[in-house]
Amino acid sequence: MTVHAQKGQQHPIEKSRQLQRGLYLAAKRCKKRRFHALYDRMFRPDVLWRAWTEVRANGGSAGVDGITIDETEKEVQEFLAVIAAELKSGKYRPKPVLRVHIPKPDGTTRPLGIPTVKDRVVQQAAKIVLEPIFEADFRDTSYGFRPKRGAHQALAKVKGSLVRGWSVVDADIKGYFDSIDHELLLTLLKRRISDRRALKLIRGWLCAGVVENGVLEPTEVGSPQGGVISPLLANIFLHVLDVWWERDFSHLGHIVRYADDFVIVCEKEYLAKQALSAVTQILCRLKLTLHPVKTRIVNMGSEGFDFLGFHFRKKRAKKSGKLAPFMWPSAKAMKSARAEMRRLTSRRDLRNAPSEIVKSLNPVIRGWRNYFAVGNSTKKLQDLDRYLRHRLHIFASARKGKRGYLNQADLDAWLKGIGIQYFYLPRTCGTRT
Repeated sequence: MTVHAQKGQQHPIEKSRQLQRGLYLAAKRCKKRRFHALYDRMFRPDVLWRAWTEVRANGGSAGVDGITIDETEKEVQEFLAVIAAELKSGKYRPKPVLRVHIPKPDGTTRPLGIPTVKDRVVQQAAKIVLEPIFEADFRDTSYGFRPKRGAHQALAKVKGSLVRGWSVVDADIKGYFDSIDHELLLTLLKRRISDRRALKLIRGWLCAGVVENGVLEPTEVGSPQGGVISPLLANIFLHVLDVWWERDFSHLGHIVRYADDFVIVCEKEYLAKQALSAVTQILCRLKLTLHPVKTRIVNMGSEGFDFLGFHFRKKRAKKSGKLAPFMWPSAKAMKSARAEMRRLTSRRDLRNAPSEIVKSLNPVIRGWRNYFAVGNSTKKLQDLDRYLRHRLHIFASARKGKRGYLNQADLDAWLKGIGIQYFYLPRTCGTRT
């Protein structure tokens, strides 16, 4: 399989993007058009090569077959050729996903389904072809797992809506990814796709099953989190909510959705109650239910709510003295950050060189800062810096074999020497990039 552009030829990744632009524009021009020639495009060399590069960039562990990305990369040309041949002949069959449980800050776990590397590449190829068709339909109220959209835009929309909004429906769909009805999802897909082989491919992923502790469990409902195609399918399913809300209920409040996580910002409490009733009815038609405990109506005059890792609350602005919306990292996010710092500076790592500790800490700090350094987060970031210095103070003192702490001058010199970064601005040492 030739994947590199010859002299004077278009690069394969740009060629696949040109395909996407064509599909998007065609879908945008005709809202009722159903696309029938999609499956063959999924095993085009340029599409498969781009799918592989994106899967490789995302990383991840092996699936049920135990084959890793590194092992695959050694013979990637043959690997992609086999995929193309299997898809073309109709012999491709998805394998079950491997279920693992990821710890959460509250002590519980989140189930994650890991497809094989081959299945991830095929799913990514399908996503490259299908996504632009549905992107032409998706509404502006949806921000999760979409091109050129992200959490910061959703957060800004919520904060802007809270200028006039005083009552918020803080919604939580109960077991969303485990509750998606397969037949209903396929019906929604058929509104835009008439290619039977493409639909059969998606059904195969939905029904492939899950392996946990060596036992295969069938999947009659749901779309396992962790699959490359799952976020797109999740957005297609909840697109119904966006459409119905825009058409029939937008007068009640502004809905902001990030995948299955959404809030509705209303001006008055009675509007929020109507909004909650309306969204309950819509989700019922999708065979989904709101979590009875986690879903609530929030009075912004006296309390706040969490959304996408941030806490929203109305406080009096220093300059105007008026109540205004503020946002900062939630207590759950702060707890998670401290737990990660505590893990990376534990006493069992005393044998490691300080450079190894910094190598582990700095990416965590950069990632956390890049996401949370918006809104009104300064104080929270400074709190994390103090905790970081405290942990490193203990680590450095223990490493030097002293009882008690180093003095501040010695600590500052040591931190400067190892090149630690900070969540906010450093006090007297360290770097911030």
